[in-house]
Amino acid sequence: MAFDAYFLSAVLGEIRKNALGGRIEKIHQPSRDTVLLHLKCAEGRQKLLFGMNPTAPRLHLTAVSPENPAEPPMFCMLLRKHLSGARLAEINQIPMERWAEFTFDCIDEMGDAVQKKLIAELMGRTCNLYLLGADGRIIDCLRRVGLDETAKRPALPGMYYQLPMPIEKQNPVDFADFAGILAAPGADILADRLMDSFGGLSPLVCREAALFAAGDTDARVEGMDVPVVAEKLALFFGEHLRHPAPYLYTSSDGTPKQFAFCPIRQYGSCMEVNSFGELLDSFYTVRDRKDAMRQKSQTVRKTVQNLCQRLTKKLAIQEKERLESLDRERLRQLGDILTANLHRIQKGQTKVVVQDFYDENMAEIEVALSPILSPQQNAAKFYKDYARMKTAEKELTRQIEIGQQELTYLQSVLEELSRADTDAELEEIRQELQSGGYLKMDTGKRKMKVARLSPMRFESTDGYPIYVGRNNRQNDELTFKMARKDDIWLHASKVHGSHVIIACAGVTPPDDTITQAAQLAAYYAETGGGQNIPVDVVPVKLVKKTPDRKPGMVIYHSHRTVVVNPYPDIVVDPLNAEKKPEAYGTNS
Repeated sequence: MAFDAYFLSAVLGEIRKNALGGRIEKIHQPSRDTVLLHLKCAEGRQKLLFGMNPTAPRLHLTAVSPENPAEPPMFCMLLRKHLSGARLAEINQIPMERWAEFTFDCIDEMGDAVQKKLIAELMGRTCNLYLLGADGRIIDCLRRVGLDETAKRPALPGMYYQLPMPIEKQNPVDFADFAGILAAPGADILADRLMDSFGGLSPLVCREAALFAAGDTDARVEGMDVPVVAEKLALFFGEHLRHPAPYLYTSSDGTPKQFAFCPIRQYGSCMEVNSFGELLDSFYTVRDRKDAMRQKSQTVRKTVQNLCQRLTKKLAIQEKERLESLDRERLRQLGDILTANLHRIQKGQTKVVVQDFYDENMAEIEVALSPILSPQQNAAKFYKDYARMKTAEKELTRQIEIGQQELTYLQSVLEELSRADTDAELEEIRQELQSGGYLKMDTGKRKMKVARLSPMRFESTDGYPIYVGRNNRQNDELTFKMARKDDIWLHASKVHGSHVIIACAGVTPPDDTITQAAQLAAYYAETGGGQNIPVDVVPVKLVKKTPDRKPGMVIYHSHRTVVVNPYPDIVVDPLNAEKKPEAYGTNS
């Protein structure tokens, strides 16, 4: 990625064009490192995103609407207090630095006009977002930096804001003496020398400049034609620094890999995107969402994985004991043999040799005895062990069935966690596990307020509503509370996945609707990445839930099976769907 100072300059130019003069309507803080300003501008509304993640800081206009927490963080509340209704008056940048200053015209508590500033520092580990008052003091910042010996620039409320240390390098904008840079002592590799000589450039852009000027990203300075290379460098920087454009490089599977303000030719072909905001949305949105959900669900996922491993080991031990209990018939036979030979046994014996009348050849066998038991008690012990193992087989069979059901349920939860895209979905799964006793209740913490999610709603090409459960609890609610008895129920066959309902109220839906609903069932299942997925189709009235079943687990009969391929194009993004899922129907 090349979010360097000149990429930021291009982004700020786009923000000036589209959002300068806009008034702040809303302020949100979707995550610890992200602040979103909603601006009402002359030509419509814009959303300005400040992404202060140290691993990938960014700043741009966005079309994405990330999910917001039920209770806004303190920094978000502070920004609302000081900047709500403010007008974006000016945008500035320190040359060659990933630093941006946004000046807002505000009205203070006394009703007087005052200017306040948001300063974004997008400089790796030290990235931060500052809110400054009219006197230049820090009202607050996203990350406070204490007054310890290691802090080069402390950042605490009430302190004066300190500018970053100036960059002591050449500015490539309007620079003319490229030949002098090449002739002077320095790094052997051209790209490295450009990095050492000029400020604000990323390694990616320096390699592109070397490729354009010398034909190789690893071109060496020694032996090159200095006048020719210098002229090409001047042409490269003059063109792309004055007329930057958003370029995106994607891998063969369509995954965004690199971006820059100039063409990225070192990896092959790249494409030019409509805007810098669109470029950064497409690059970061999916990755950030997946990374955030992976981190948030890590604790729950680890707990469920440990439970699955523990349960798998327990089932293996129980199955071994069950198989051993099947070899119990010999115990009853030995009891019969001892009973027939009681007259030959004296108390205190440790063994006895008798004929095995269960053997065809009436062979003699040696039977071990307990010396502290009478002959009758020794025979009774064999019968008792036989009865115990018979009972053990029944109990182990029951326990194994319960354990397998529990393991199936926990595996379905893992599958749900892999599909969870929002905090609300994750919280529903967490609450489901807490109600099942798998996670401790959050008694010591303030419970997160979560808006109740509805199942996802789609519509077939024939106009039939199709509903898809997001997790086990929603599956139960969708199938047994929301759906009518004469609706159609679908589920990927013999794998974990979502319940799917076609709301048809007794009318037989067309084959296209059945196919599209089956494609959704296949997509939202364990085998969503496969092909030729069997999906069971059955009326809702034939789907039953037994009292001892876990959430989402059902039994059904008299179904038919269709084979489909998952169809991602029919799936809308629940985060950005314009129409929210709706509940429908009642049990009839």
